[in-house]
Amino acid sequence: MPERLSSVLSGLDLPEAELWAARLDGELFQIGNCFTPIDEIEQPSHRASVVHFGMPQRLIAEQRSAGWIWGAYDLAPPHRQLCVGMDSRVGHELPRSVSVREVVIGPHEFTLVDGFRTTTPLRTIIDLARFSEVFDEADERSVSLLMRRYGVSFEDCIDGLNSRRNLPGKRRARARISRC
Repeated sequence: MPERLSSVLSGLDLPEAELWAARLDGELFQIGNCFTPIDEIEQPSHRASVVHFGMPQRLIAEQRSAGWIWGAYDLAPPHRQLCVGMDSRVGHELPRSVSVREVVIGPHEFTLVDGFRTTTPLRTIIDLARFSEVFDEADERSVSLLMRRYGVSFEDCIDGLNSRRNLPGKRRARARISRC
């Protein structure tokens, strides 16, 4: 019996020309920089696979990348945002389209989405509110959607912010989240 292809395809699975031809023929649709068969329904597991494509297993999707995985953004961010716990190191060269931060993160602040590490919706909300250079309407909509979809209250966000001493950007994050 032949092996079934993955639900998310890249140039490692099939030649790029074949993938693009299948897209033009209506057999595949693009998801981030990868492809998936048209009979698949795009889900967080597909998006997590795209964000983590070619990355070490210990990296955790965060900020806009995690927001896209959770369905808060319509399009994959052009720059993948990943993090790693302070006790780990990245260890190898990464493409320019990927940034990795070393962060303090507890095991309750990330989860597995189809085997790929992703910050929880609560941690994603807090990170978006703390680190977005310009917290624009798209970010406000995304944070609001995450809060509604995953049942995260304003009080949950404040508790998450207050759970750490000396957290940079705490006041700004609180003000931003209160608008959502």
